[in-house]
Amino acid sequence: MLSKSQAKTFFVGGTVVFSAAFLALTYDSMQQIPALTHDDKITPAVERGKMIWEDNNCMGCHTLFGEGAYYAPELTKVVERRGKPWLKLFLKDPQKMFPGERKMVQYGFNEAQIDDVIAFLEWCGNVDLQGFPAKPPLAGKVQNVVSSGGATGKPQPELFRTICVACHAVGGAGGTVGPPLDDVRNRKSRADMMAWIANPQSIKPGTPMPKIDMSEAQLNEIVDFLLSLSGSVPAAVAPAQPQPTFE
Repeated sequence: MLSKSQAKTFFVGGTVVFSAAFLALTYDSMQQIPALTHDDKITPAVERGKMIWEDNNCMGCHTLFGEGAYYAPELTKVVERRGKPWLKLFLKDPQKMFPGERKMVQYGFNEAQIDDVIAFLEWCGNVDLQGFPAKPPLAGKVQNVVSSGGATGKPQPELFRTICVACHAVGGAGGTVGPPLDDVRNRKSRADMMAWIANPQSIKPGTPMPKIDMSEAQLNEIVDFLLSLSGSVPAAVAPAQPQPTFE
């Protein structure tokens, strides 16, 4: 058994040692923060985006860096996950991408505010969080098996990859709100596709498909891609018990 003086020495010595270790680790962490957060990339747009994020209490529904509410998706890597074109369209009108489903408030942001919010979220996604948020545990085990004559064609244009696939599927991957597009070339002519994608409401008033702002070159790029598809839908092999994600 320790004497009173020995116990006092042990306590004081332990306190000093662990306090020193704590201060050293804190100093080391503070030294790494600029490199981990890329603070040299905090532009005025990023700062304005952060103010918009805070002023509108976005953390009342979303999480960022794991902090916030869990009502809506985690947004730390949302730019990587969704892409800027999709985010721009969604922030302008949340209902446009998910008609009748999304509960997000339409804040009426102007173009500059939307760009600032995206700049802030892009900076957040580039912060080195040592592996957070983790990838879905079964993401690497899902495989697409392409059957003979599978959906092949030109590389997906950026607008298609970031916006169209939210509702439509190609090659078994994508959304289910709209019909699969693997065989659209057999159902629609080039002129039909051009007219429909350019302004769906003018062809079928009330359709849930939104009018997406794009240049003539982007429109032609998407139609060229759809015309290049072979028209056969590949089968998808998924895990027996899919795990929920925050996508």
